[in-house]
Amino acid sequence: MSLKSALEKLGCSGCYHMLEVFQRPKHLPFWERATRGERIDWSSVFEGFRAAVDWPACSFWRDYYHLYPEAKVVLSVRDPDSWFDSVMNTIYPNSTGMMQSDDPQKRRRGEWINELVWQGTFDGRADNRAHATAVFRAHNEQVKRLCDPSRLLVFQASEGWEPLCEFLGKPVPDEPYPRTNTTEEFQSHSADH
Repeated sequence: MSLKSALEKLGCSGCYHMLEVFQRPKHLPFWERATRGERIDWSSVFEGFRAAVDWPACSFWRDYYHLYPEAKVVLSVRDPDSWFDSVMNTIYPNSTGMMQSDDPQKRRRGEWINELVWQGTFDGRADNRAHATAVFRAHNEQVKRLCDPSRLLVFQASEGWEPLCEFLGKPVPDEPYPRTNTTEEFQSHSADH
């Protein structure tokens, strides 16, 4: 969410994030088809968006890397163990809990997230620290290996605006870099809904 907020502040109005799937129920069937490996018209789902972060978009990054040859790639990295702790305290219990919901739409989203992320990306072992952090590291290394270095920024939010703005050719905003969706904020928001 922090990177989404930062990119939108820098003029990438419309940054696609998992929240978009929740706020646009008509997008879920599109992502379900993509998860099944069906051929996708990416421009239709990204209409009106200039950037994409987070799941589900990150699962298909290689598709748009080739589809949009002028696009830049920001690989947001962090300590794998702190990432794992955050995931286990936020999106993992939230999304797996959705599969037990009485609300059919929420249950459907939970089942799709499970298929794409927890089964598809982590082979059903997302709650195994060693396995999940190995997948996390392997993804980061794959992006670094496959991307043209001139199109890639390896970025940590703790670095602030400067490297991101330099990479995107944007002036540095006169405000702190966004820090949103912390574990505490996520848990508080989830408890309210």
